[in-house]
Amino acid sequence: MANNTLTYTIKERFPNLSSGQKKVAEFLLQHKYDSALLTAFQLGRKVGVSETTVIRFSYSLGFRGYSEMQEQIRKEWLVDHQHVETENESTKTTHDKENIFKKVIDQEKSILQQLLQQLDTDELWKAVEELIQADKVYIGGFGSSHAASYWFYYTLKQLRKNVYLSSPTGFLPEDICELGENSVVVIFSYPRYRKESLQLANLSIEQEAKIIAITNRQLSPIGQLASITLTSEEYMESGHHSIASVVSLLEVIIVGIQSRDREKISIRQQKLEQLYTEQGLFLE
Repeated sequence: MANNTLTYTIKERFPNLSSGQKKVAEFLLQHKYDSALLTAFQLGRKVGVSETTVIRFSYSLGFRGYSEMQEQIRKEWLVDHQHVETENESTKTTHDKENIFKKVIDQEKSILQQLLQQLDTDELWKAVEELIQADKVYIGGFGSSHAASYWFYYTLKQLRKNVYLSSPTGFLPEDICELGENSVVVIFSYPRYRKESLQLANLSIEQEAKIIAITNRQLSPIGQLASITLTSEEYMESGHHSIASVVSLLEVIIVGIQSRDREKISIRQQKLEQLYTEQGLFLE
């Protein structure tokens, strides 16, 4: 017991706690050091359980009582506090220099701010309508672009039927041959641009399907071929490509679809929730 932190012990024993004790556990994980000064009664009031439940919780963790558990919290606070002070002293010079992590976050903020300024509302709504009306939606994303394409595929599939996805390395001609003038092909294409994206675009044009490009600039190889081109990094010159900005753009599209096609989406999601429940897919 003494070799483990309170957090570790709580996580280890959490599955065997009662529902009331689990509430105490969750509160302690979020406000561990604040609890060092609370009595068992005060902690119970904050959590919404009885003082007895709090005391039984301390027994469940292996302590001889609430006061012993509280003493453990205080000891861990002292250790952490001393560690932070030591760390601050040893890294003071480093923090005076450029913080590479802060630089990345600041860069992401700049890209997201740029996304807000460059969004073309008319093009966004055109894309939304095409995605709602299409008989089939095929999503292509290759290499590093596949991560964002899969997120969009999975989310869009919650909202409508007949949504298909390429693999990270290519696509099957059998999937493309059934596309037609009422179909939409969404192609994700970011540097370094993959040749599979261009192949998919050309085949889609032959099938008379509409192309929506999700890319970094209007004149990217796929952007030039698409009927609708949505960009997440237009005018950015850093050479840094942000998946956060891509997913933010996709979230905007998803919200647009949800606002325009509520009735059909509601019916589909009710069916999905029933299937999820029957199959017990989720823990909560």
